[in-house]
Amino acid sequence: MNEANQASLKTLLRQAGLRATMARIATLTVMSQSSKPLSHAEVAEQLESFGIDKATVYRNLNDLAGVNLLRRAELGDHVWRFELVNLETHDCSPHPHFVCVDCGTVSCVDDDSIKGVDLSNDIGTVTEVLFRGHCKDC
Repeated sequence: MNEANQASLKTLLRQAGLRATMARIATLTVMSQSSKPLSHAEVAEQLESFGIDKATVYRNLNDLAGVNLLRRAELGDHVWRFELVNLETHDCSPHPHFVCVDCGTVSCVDDDSIKGVDLSNDIGTVTEVLFRGHCKDC
């Protein structure tokens, strides 16, 4: 990570009221490089080589979600997954996900691909959309 990115993450953490520790910066870096929601285990595995233990990763993920820098979602398998929110708008509203029933891969689904579907009037308020099926690799 270059110094400019690291400096911007430090500023972001401080603005959110958190100390800009090396572990938090590393956690945000991993999250910013991912195009899909990551579980605690996936993040911890990537940070293990930096000497950051699993308990610290767990606390940091929850702290970052608590100040709306990360969004936390449970996708039906009792595993919390985290993803970076839009850092410009701090929009942490839910968006659709696809979960492969064979390999467990989780992918974000573009809101535009389900645009125009409005179930709210028929069944209530929709808070989250989750698709399950077989991914293209399975």
